[in-house]
Amino acid sequence: MLRVWGRISSINVRKVVWTLQELELAVQRTDAGGQFGLVREADYLARNPNGLVPLLEDGEVLLWESNVIVRYLCARYAPGRLYPEGLAARFDAERWMDWQQTSLNPAGRGAFFQLIRTAPELRDESVVAASVASMEPLLDLLDRHLAGRAYLSGDSFSMADIPVACDVHRWGALPFASSAVAGRPNLDRWFRGLAERAGAKGVLDAQLV
Repeated sequence: MLRVWGRISSINVRKVVWTLQELELAVQRTDAGGQFGLVREADYLARNPNGLVPLLEDGEVLLWESNVIVRYLCARYAPGRLYPEGLAARFDAERWMDWQQTSLNPAGRGAFFQLIRTAPELRDESVVAASVASMEPLLDLLDRHLAGRAYLSGDSFSMADIPVACDVHRWGALPFASSAVAGRPNLDRWFRGLAERAGAKGVLDAQLV
């Protein structure tokens, strides 16, 4: 049986959980990281020297880094469906997954940590403002890209949609006056459709903690 280490409050763990649910795979998930600890213990570090979550165990295969785990699961268990087989389609999906890690996630992280994981009296509003300034143009980019497209890589749901939607969910759940999709009809339509997927339950409707 597959095993995943990581708490569901982690955006990176949520990506993996969503993928597993889409694939309808049986999995044992062990809470780890944050208040659950475990990630600095020698046994865990022997499996994942990075000391972070998630960690996937699939038989002899040990993987860490969330987007790599999503790619692996889709390639092994859904080739040609969630994992595109054609090179052009595959690397289009890869591009959006890398963009999520290198652009979208860093842009939104500051506001998330300030507003959700920092006590009100310790918050730095300048960090929140900088995060908003970085994030808004990226959401506009997504909205333009999704005009005329059902999903990020075209007409079919793929591995590309999972990490990006997890970041859009996190941003939209922050206590701002407007949501991530407000005034962005293409992004709104895309996200609402993903939120209705059975595999996204417990992920795109999760509360931020």
